[in-house]
Amino acid sequence: MDKKAKPIFDKRIFWDVDFDLIDYNAKANWVIERVFSRGDVEDIRQCRRYYGDEKVTSALLGAKYLPLDTIYFASAIIDKPIHDFRCFTLRQLNPELFPY
Repeated sequence: MDKKAKPIFDKRIFWDVDFDLIDYNAKANWVIERVFSRGDVEDIRQCRRYYGDEKVTSALLGAKYLPLDTIYFASAIIDKPIHDFRCFTLRQLNPELFPY
């Protein structure tokens, strides 16, 4: 069986967990969301190489929460409109308070 080499991510993305114990296959959606929200361009390239565009797209579209700038960035990367993102729809259903 051919195993893929682990992607090389910057440890600052996963500052709150034990970096060496991350299961990249069992926690794939979490890893993808974390890399897109906190990683840089090279981290995102590593993520796309390891998981493939289909898995990355499904993880991002199904995410419960992503920062707004990450939603727009991911939309450009995977070429999907922001209205297709679950987290964008949830954000519209729960608007923030008016900043006065």
